[in-house]
Amino acid sequence: MKLALTALLVRDYEEAIAFYCDALGFRLVEDSDQGGGRRWVVVSGDDGGALLLAKANKAEELAAVGNQFGGRVGLFASTDDFAAVQARLINAGALFEERPRREPYGTVAVFRDLYGNRWDLIEPTDRGAS
Repeated sequence: MKLALTALLVRDYEEAIAFYCDALGFRLVEDSDQGGGRRWVVVSGDDGGALLLAKANKAEELAAVGNQFGGRVGLFASTDDFAAVQARLINAGALFEERPRREPYGTVAVFRDLYGNRWDLIEPTDRGAS
């Protein structure tokens, strides 16, 4: 069994694609028109992990945009260049809740994306170095 996609509610397809691709560095894998204003929009990281960007339409969906994880960190992004990604995210309007901190597993900081979803940005410790 393989987890294929995680749906993420968004307000607008274009702004979501711009943020997740340009600021976070994901790539657009698919953007297919499904008719009636609906699209199948998938963005992915380099090494797996993919989000289905689902445009919220109903009142309960709109209310959940930015709070799909009840205020917890629910998404995790890993990078080899923390400083560069952090700068891109800040430039795109992401809000970092803290300064980067060193943990045994690497450098990490919590940020909020353009909708308010909380993410961990992590630059893992190089396990191969001694």
